[in-house]
Amino acid sequence: MTDELHSARVRTRTVRLTVNGVPHHIRVDTRATLLDTLRERLGLTGAKKGCDHGECGTCTVLVGGRRVYSCLTLTVAVDGAEVTTVEGLAGDGGPHPLQRAFVEHRAVQCGYCAPGQLCAAVAVLAEAEAGMPSAVTPDLSAPPALDPAETRERMSGNLCRCGCYGRIAVAIAEVAR
Repeated sequence: MTDELHSARVRTRTVRLTVNGVPHHIRVDTRATLLDTLRERLGLTGAKKGCDHGECGTCTVLVGGRRVYSCLTLTVAVDGAEVTTVEGLAGDGGPHPLQRAFVEHRAVQCGYCAPGQLCAAVAVLAEAEAGMPSAVTPDLSAPPALDPAETRERMSGNLCRCGCYGRIAVAIAEVAR
């Protein structure tokens, strides 16, 4: 296929995204994933490309406060959305409480999965606070408590090859109190 023919077939579209509080209007290939847009177009390399198949959770970011695998999300599908990456979790007063707890409890070893784990954990806390049950919530009429079983279930989409699950759960429990 010639370059001209390839260029003629590539479709682009301008999207609006607010990423970590900063508005962006960017023209993207309609096939571009949110992960590639964040990393390659906006220079936000916190979210990592792990499996690139939605199996490891390393690319987890928040879209409208809900966690998504950015490797499986097309950028055009989130046009107009508010996106939060690990770079956007910290506030003016310093690191997010979960970031602090992860450090204090040594919940990361190599750190590669940490951005996705942190974004997922922020969503887990918000889901529990909003009363959203998980697959293991024993009483659907009561607000879910983030006990170890709830935390494990809610974080099950994020893998850590270093095996820091126990410490990650402790860090989440500390912030959930």
